[in-house]
Amino acid sequence: MGTAPAQLFPEFIVDTLGLDSVIGEVAASLVAAFVVGNIILAFTGVAGPWAKRKVTAAFTDRIAVDRIGPYGLLIIPAAAVQLLAKELIVPEGVDRPTWDIAPILLPASALLGFSVIPMGRIGPINLHLADPEVGFALVFAFASIASVSLVMAGYASSNKYSLLGGLRAVAQNLAYEIPLIVTAMSAVIFAGTLQMSGIVGAQTETLATIGGVAIPSWYAFVNPFAFVLFLTANMAEIGRNPFDIPEAPTEIVGGYQTEYSSAYFVLFYLGEFVHIFLGGAILAVTFLGGASGPGPESIGFIWFVVKIWGFFLFTQWARAAIPRVRIDQLIEIGWKGMLVLSFANLVLTAVIVGVIA
Repeated sequence: MGTAPAQLFPEFIVDTLGLDSVIGEVAASLVAAFVVGNIILAFTGVAGPWAKRKVTAAFTDRIAVDRIGPYGLLIIPAAAVQLLAKELIVPEGVDRPTWDIAPILLPASALLGFSVIPMGRIGPINLHLADPEVGFALVFAFASIASVSLVMAGYASSNKYSLLGGLRAVAQNLAYEIPLIVTAMSAVIFAGTLQMSGIVGAQTETLATIGGVAIPSWYAFVNPFAFVLFLTANMAEIGRNPFDIPEAPTEIVGGYQTEYSSAYFVLFYLGEFVHIFLGGAILAVTFLGGASGPGPESIGFIWFVVKIWGFFLFTQWARAAIPRVRIDQLIEIGWKGMLVLSFANLVLTAVIVGVIA
């Protein structure tokens, strides 16, 4: 059996400050959301301008940014100022306000996904905003809004390359979102719940002890085949190599974001990295035990951060090492390979759980 769900972050603020009115509860929820949102934005602020370049440089035997501040860290504010200071150019023929809404929708959809992600504890504080019974379904629903943003940007830009990027995004999400969710359902079958805290709690038991070392019952160990399937589909869902088809600079300039500049380009860039961390968070919760790890529960947030940054490093390794597949290859892999394997995994999981139960 999993552990009982801990007190949610907004509830902690309400109890600590004695905010027992409806207005107080709303204020506590907004404060909690502000804190969690800024933590994620801080991660993306480090990952986009700096970590992405340094990691890729390490894989390709280069130095990358090292002149602006210690270890090049001041490239983070410098890049922000540089991009935001550029003129926002609105091409003729764009469909506004669709063109304006698209870059806002991309990061917003990913940030919404973190509202149901249990991020673990920092001391007595549990960084978990909400824990609905259908949290598993909600997080995928929020994440899937990203494809709407890409289609809106591609259509509204009045640019054939942008339109191709938007259409590729639709084709890719249709081909991989079904295998992604079907594969993740195997974890739901194991846990017996759609509640995110329940899925994490079900992975806190010990699977086996080898040489005095306890192996946790993370579903990545219980069902490594499903873990590999989910990891592959997750890479396609967030559009990272070898599945960065919607923007493919060597083929369609920049795809859906070709006509965007200044703050709008920053929003697209930000949304891309927030979705990477959301993908890592979903992977961690579904297959890697969430915030669980060695040591006391009060440091769970540290383990959660290690896991999502580990996923980020994996995406950068893939970006540096794996060539992009063609659009026809991508669709074929999704529909003829991933879809069949994901349903086979789901049926096998259901049979095994049914026999054991």
